[in-house]
Amino acid sequence: MQDIFLPEPWQAALPNLQTKISDVMAGLGESLMNPAKDLVLRAFKLAPSDVKVVIVGQDPYPNPDHACGLAFSVPKGVKKLPPTLINIRKELVSDLDLPISETGDLSVWGERGVMLLNRTLTTVPGESLAHISNGWETVTGEVISYLATKPVVFLLWGKRAGELSPLIPLEQQICGVHPSPLSAYRGFFGSKPFSAINTKLAELGESSIDWTI
Repeated sequence: MQDIFLPEPWQAALPNLQTKISDVMAGLGESLMNPAKDLVLRAFKLAPSDVKVVIVGQDPYPNPDHACGLAFSVPKGVKKLPPTLINIRKELVSDLDLPISETGDLSVWGERGVMLLNRTLTTVPGESLAHISNGWETVTGEVISYLATKPVVFLLWGKRAGELSPLIPLEQQICGVHPSPLSAYRGFFGSKPFSAINTKLAELGESSIDWTI
């Protein structure tokens, strides 16, 4: 499979990461994948020096129309939103009482310093967690470890994201229930994660995030 390349700022910050990414992609061969190959590293368009918040997802949406390279986000124009994203939008309104558009495209958050990073960067179309044993966790774990040395706040939703907790100083992490319909009523709703992030940013001496979408 043709290689994909990290943007230069990430290659400078983590010189060995490109090799690890190339190894993962080689192991996947010519298999179909979600998201499309040119979107796999989309989260890394945000330079490491600009990252203020990392929201950690599990793996890409299995629906090819939804997977876009950013955790929890979907492409602009998607009308039927994934249930997990619907729940995130509900909590956003409940937490901050923001006016909210119909879009499920969260890419505007990236322009404000929010990295939407899945632990596993690809999957098979129509399947969840198809590539969890292919090495992506090593790649994203290295990214998390690096960013944890900076004044960055991490939002870890669910068990798999929570596995990253030991890599992150306690004052920089928020752990919570995953927004999936399977678990959202067990503590996600009412958790106010977005205001909690802004509180932690202030404690780190950083400006808050505008969560409007």
